[in-house]
Amino acid sequence: MRFAPLFLAAAAAFALPTAMAAPADAQERIGSTRSRCTVAGPGLTTVRVTSAGTTYPVTLYVPRGYTGRHAVPLVLNLHGSGSNGINQFLISDMQRAADEHGFLVALPNGGVRQPDVEDGYTWVLPGVPDTSGQLPSPDDRDDVRFLSDTISAVSDDFCVAADRVYATGFSGGGRMASLLACRLADRIAAIAPVAGLRAGNPDPSDPTRPQPGGCAPARPVPVLAFHGQQDPVNPYTGGGPGYWQYSVPAAVDRWGTLDGCRIGPRDTPLTEHVTLRGYTACRRGADVSMYVIADGGHTWPGSPYPAAFPGMGNVSTEVNATDVMWEFFAHHTLPGGPPD
Repeated sequence: MRFAPLFLAAAAAFALPTAMAAPADAQERIGSTRSRCTVAGPGLTTVRVTSAGTTYPVTLYVPRGYTGRHAVPLVLNLHGSGSNGINQFLISDMQRAADEHGFLVALPNGGVRQPDVEDGYTWVLPGVPDTSGQLPSPDDRDDVRFLSDTISAVSDDFCVAADRVYATGFSGGGRMASLLACRLADRIAAIAPVAGLRAGNPDPSDPTRPQPGGCAPARPVPVLAFHGQQDPVNPYTGGGPGYWQYSVPAAVDRWGTLDGCRIGPRDTPLTEHVTLRGYTACRRGADVSMYVIADGGHTWPGSPYPAAFPGMGNVSTEVNATDVMWEFFAHHTLPGGPPD
């Protein structure tokens, strides 16, 4: 399923705030030629990220109030398959949250361009077919390395709190954020995937469960997820495309095991259609929880642009994913010392 046309249509239907105009060349910051803690913004700017010998432009949102004098958190906000960083910024309403709470937002594009979708990209997840059913090519970009290099490039120029780097994403971006927790636990303090939580690839011998050893984070990683039970793209109960297969509860349960949680899962009804499924008493405070949305589709809960998801089901107004995930992120920092 490709989403870019849906989000582009929404962008055309709604006026973007002034701060979301296209990045201006005059605002571009290159870490190798600028001193640390550049003062820029508020608004969108461009950071040049060099990864495996190739340089890519990455859009960065600098919040109101950023002065360059104090280290601030960084959130990687990863788009869905066939979309791009700017569309993701729009549907997640993350400008508002960044301005309110003072964090930087990186809006990178995936490593594979969609030839039949204008400005559409897909993330490269090793060993997992993309939305067209194709496995990654050896020539495809290593997106785990690229996103690690993105963190470094932003940190080289802007004041980033190294212990407060977080990852979220929608759909394919949620799957990519999950992979970062598996592979970059030394750099990512916590993750909050929307409609895309995974805990490793499907087991080839039994795709209804995560592959044993397929996700081996270097430390317990706090995980918060959101998923609609009426999701027609990444089904809550599993199945669907080859990249999906095992259920969302199976992913949450695996993270509960990976994080050494001793209590859970416990289900707590929050509203008419929203239940919080959680694990607690986890190692190093790395609790695992998921907002289960009974009437939710393949959508971003609380998005101000419901027209961006035609045919994808209900956009819940009973929970705002962006606000809830920031509250979650704010309680978690990267711990010091060796993994336990």
